[in-house]
Amino acid sequence: MDGIINVYKEKGYTSHDVVAKMRGILRMKKIGHTGTLDPAAEGVLPVCLGKGTRLCDMLTDKTKSYRAVLLLGKETDTQDTTGTVLAENPEAAEALTEEAVREAVMSFLGHYMQVPPMYSALKVNGKKLYELARAGKEIERQARPVEILDIQIEEIALPRVTFHVSCSKGTYIRTLCYDIGRKLGCGGCMESLLRTRVDRFRLEDSLTLSQIEALRDEGRVEEHVLPVDSVFLDYPKFCMKPGEGDKLVHNGNPFRDAEELFTVESGENRTAADAGTAEPERDGNSCCFTVRVYDSEDQFIGLYQYEEEKQRYRPQKIFLGGK
Repeated sequence: MDGIINVYKEKGYTSHDVVAKMRGILRMKKIGHTGTLDPAAEGVLPVCLGKGTRLCDMLTDKTKSYRAVLLLGKETDTQDTTGTVLAENPEAAEALTEEAVREAVMSFLGHYMQVPPMYSALKVNGKKLYELARAGKEIERQARPVEILDIQIEEIALPRVTFHVSCSKGTYIRTLCYDIGRKLGCGGCMESLLRTRVDRFRLEDSLTLSQIEALRDEGRVEEHVLPVDSVFLDYPKFCMKPGEGDKLVHNGNPFRDAEELFTVESGENRTAADAGTAEPERDGNSCCFTVRVYDSEDQFIGLYQYEEEKQRYRPQKIFLGGK
């Protein structure tokens, strides 16, 4: 079984717990998750199966969306309500105006430098930050650029603020809550977190572990496993022609930009100026475009990048039948 299944991670489980349980449910070892979701958080966790595990690092980079509840007037060492309370100022939180809260929340829209929390899986000198934190150590962390793509406030019922946020990879919503509290001068921490989307994987389509187990017993799990290539539908589709074209990609070789080797099923042209919705990537002075490549029998081979200088497509990520 190869592909991605949209799992609803329930509270209390780590992302690794979900992988371990999925291995037991599906009776297969080659399973991986696509980015850590805190035990207290819940929601969308795409899980990769078989050849789909080659997607894990790529899905980690995708845009994510959340519904969060910020509790103002309290700061903790974990930046959420599961941690030890460091400071409380409920009076200041209750005294805030709705206008001030809205202004503070919306001020984080766009790019900002975020200092990752000590209770995180980031590594410093080979040690995970949360391991140092549990040992009572706190070290200086470098601020990292993140992007808040969208924020929509659902409700302000002080001291709580419920909001929806879409953000770039590497963004900690716990830290966003902490930073909003700091900006308002009363402190804040995250009370709850629901991940509603990872790229094309949405909350309404996610399945709990018990639902997946029931589907297994009915022999219907594969109906809910998305093929590997479904993640790359924004890229132009190239279909190789029988003969030399098939031989080149089956062996993982680059192929030249020649009409006798392939046809294009999406996008008007086939080279740089044309690669549809795909964004170019600069490598030195050359320009690379990513395309998805299939053999003549419509079997997904993988992703290739166009090298303008050499006028050829080279393998970027090979799946060889991941469909």
